[in-house]
Amino acid sequence: MATKKLVLIDGSHLAYRSYFALIRNPLINSKGENTSAVYAFVRSLYKILDEIKPDYLAVIFDSSEPTFRHKQFEAYKATREKMPDELSEQLPRIRSFIEAMRIPILEIPGYEADDVMATLAQKAAEQQIETYLVTGDKDFFQLLSPLIKVYRLRRSGEEAEIVDPQWLQQNWKINPQQVPDFLGLTGDSIDNIPGVPGIGEKTAKELIQKFGTLEAAIACANEVSSAKIRNALNQYKEQAELSKRLVTLDSNVPVVIELESLRRQQENSEALLALFKDLEFNSLIARYVQSSGAKECLRQNYHTILTKGELLKLIEELKTHGSFVIDTETSGVDPLRAEIVGFSFAYQEGVAFYVPVCHNEKDENSSEKLGPLFAKSQKSVPTQGLPVKQVINLLKPIMENEKLHKCGQNIKYDMVVLSRYGVELSGVDFDTMVASYLLNPSDRRHNLDRLTLEYLNHKKVTTEELIGKGKKQISIQEVPLEQISFYACEDADMTLRLRHVLEAKLQEFELYDLFKQVEIPLISVLMEMERNGVAIDVPLLQNLSRQLGEQLQRLEEEIFKFSGEKFNINSPQQLGKILFERLKLPRARRTKTGYSTDVNVLEELAKIHPLPRYLLEYRQLMKLKSTYVDTLPKLINPHTGRLHTSYNQTVTATGRLSSSDPNLQNIPIRTDWGREIRRAFTVGSPDHLILDADYSQIELRIMAHLSRDARLRKTFQKGEDVHTITAAEVFGVKPEEVTPELRRRAKEINFGIMYGMGPFGLASRLEISVEEAEEFIRNYFIKYPDVNDFIIRTIAEAKEKGYVTTLLNRRRYLPEINSENRRMREFAERTAINTPIQGTAADLIKVAMIRIWRQFKNRRLSAKMIMQVHDELVFEVPKAEVEEVKQVVRQEMENAIQLQVPVKVDIGVGANWLEAHA
Repeated sequence: MATKKLVLIDGSHLAYRSYFALIRNPLINSKGENTSAVYAFVRSLYKILDEIKPDYLAVIFDSSEPTFRHKQFEAYKATREKMPDELSEQLPRIRSFIEAMRIPILEIPGYEADDVMATLAQKAAEQQIETYLVTGDKDFFQLLSPLIKVYRLRRSGEEAEIVDPQWLQQNWKINPQQVPDFLGLTGDSIDNIPGVPGIGEKTAKELIQKFGTLEAAIACANEVSSAKIRNALNQYKEQAELSKRLVTLDSNVPVVIELESLRRQQENSEALLALFKDLEFNSLIARYVQSSGAKECLRQNYHTILTKGELLKLIEELKTHGSFVIDTETSGVDPLRAEIVGFSFAYQEGVAFYVPVCHNEKDENSSEKLGPLFAKSQKSVPTQGLPVKQVINLLKPIMENEKLHKCGQNIKYDMVVLSRYGVELSGVDFDTMVASYLLNPSDRRHNLDRLTLEYLNHKKVTTEELIGKGKKQISIQEVPLEQISFYACEDADMTLRLRHVLEAKLQEFELYDLFKQVEIPLISVLMEMERNGVAIDVPLLQNLSRQLGEQLQRLEEEIFKFSGEKFNINSPQQLGKILFERLKLPRARRTKTGYSTDVNVLEELAKIHPLPRYLLEYRQLMKLKSTYVDTLPKLINPHTGRLHTSYNQTVTATGRLSSSDPNLQNIPIRTDWGREIRRAFTVGSPDHLILDADYSQIELRIMAHLSRDARLRKTFQKGEDVHTITAAEVFGVKPEEVTPELRRRAKEINFGIMYGMGPFGLASRLEISVEEAEEFIRNYFIKYPDVNDFIIRTIAEAKEKGYVTTLLNRRRYLPEINSENRRMREFAERTAINTPIQGTAADLIKVAMIRIWRQFKNRRLSAKMIMQVHDELVFEVPKAEVEEVKQVVRQEMENAIQLQVPVKVDIGVGANWLEAHA
């Protein structure tokens, strides 16, 4: 018969540990509440329960009343700092979670948790029950026995360890009964137990190993060879004996409770779910759903369509309902290469249909009928289901009917896939991923699994559960039809249910207009941009790679010359030794693996030694070569001969688009080498040109509009250079007397103010004193007082509402805006200043993209929008259309959103991106 297990948790210790575990990166919910300690505490509880699987358990807290130790020693725990307010505020929530998990909470007046735990452990041992004491306190080692172990909590990032008598003998070379003697000598600074001054752990262990007890060590003090230790033992005899009494645990606390009342019980699932939702612990909802049995019972009526007659009947029902969810199951994640495995549809909650398709050799060899980008998958697709060509032909009319409304989860993916089969999906009016993003823009997790858990309290079948992971992962084509059918139908069903929930929330938070007028139309624009791709000059990149390789070799030789030896330049550990041990340069902060050698450290060191300057250049060129020059040719689609980046609509908190594979936003333009990479982005045929349209100082213009500053608006209205005028105003010179250096400083000030930069940040950027930076900022606000008012007003509104908005009402929540943590609060304040500006710039270019795309369609132009980077749009245009496209682009970009200052767009044309942008 297996031994029963009892777990006793030191609640106060675990709460403190949980709080400090996340102190550098606290968890703040949308209400601005710090929930770090609660979250870490609950996660720890689940981890403990999973690992030990106890039959009995309890959480014990210290009593607030004085204990016998306070009576024996008035200064006991007197040096402990007051509990941080951010932790004390979370304790009631921690208790609520413990109660919801139906774990008994014990707190005995006049006794510490340590003594209560000691008493219960001894009682359990008498009944042959194995006890685990969950704590980080070494005092508990005195209780160790074959039936009593310590589950020792370690520092953040370190795994807990099980401590038993064998561990104690191996590591401390003493037995449990000698622990109070050992601690009586060393004392405990946390509890203000003095011990014997001058005796540390090493000496204490040696004394106990030699003499057996503290009392014996004191009695035989004259036998100790060290005069210092000998004198300490004699001088602090009474203090040592008091310390031993203070650290000795009392196992006779009057605990009137039977062990049976500590038996583990079923969690209160309803209460737990409410707490998870209230504190926004979305990742813990999955555990709740999986383990509690409280999963909401969702009505499911799913069907697999295997005949043409069934498909025709489904098509008629979709047409009758007029609005439905569409989802494709495919053979891969790259929409430009994956083959369709099946379609799923849903038009009412709880009812969904899966249409598997099969591919045969005739279909696979008829790529011209399936679309110009059709690429044969490397893996075979199922043979069950109707032929893909037949299904596509039957579905195409309703797919392309814009009067039939379609909804999806990341529907852009499905649109790209379908376009390769010759289907232009029209009538898209909802995307659950985009809707979730608008509601929670700072959260990057908008996948269907998470949204279903969060909004529907339902755990759906995950992709990992369907196909496995790692070496055991199979392709979707190998999954049995009944399993993939359920998975696909559930995806469509959950997407429809989510639409109903999210649509109401968008309207509640006044985001529906932004969603319908900007984000949804933008999906089609981005889909076409991804499908269009851009031509790449591969020979140019190959030549550039060779040149970079030669330059890197030269830099390597210079680096080895200044360092005095060869080493692995890409190894931070080896580099740290060269800089700080061999060359004796001023040491930077230490990391877990050695010295920090990041860019900030190297830039400071470059002021006093030439080697860091060469290292900075080496790193920059190495990154260019590996990230872009050598990688871009590998990313070219073999079937189109073009590079197809992915535009991410649901990533940045400000509303800006990002891109991946490759990340176009990070291609450098300030160095000659970086600019050469832009030269590789070219045209696909000689009768086309690249047209580049770039907003001029758009964020400063938006700041002028939002702040309504008269002087700033006047500068833009007169068409003057804003940095020159700012330099003249701040530095007290005439505009014609402004030097390039003064203009550079004014530019840093303009952008620094806009990004909420303070004196320290500006001083660092301009390499001036903090006092000078303060003077510059003060002069700026004297000349531009309405900008200062805008900043003050915006921060105040953010503190009141908890969020800021753009001109089109895009929201960004700032939960840290009222934080007691100054660093976090100041970061939130800087974000509050910048987000309305940067977010409005994001809204502006999105509206412009939609309007340009529609104009191209209406005018039947062949020009294509091929890239969007920051405030810049790039087009591939037939030479015959250049002038018309220029006119359209300028008109739509400059008038996308009406501002109180003119919006200016710089347009250039060339054979490649670099020439067009020049």
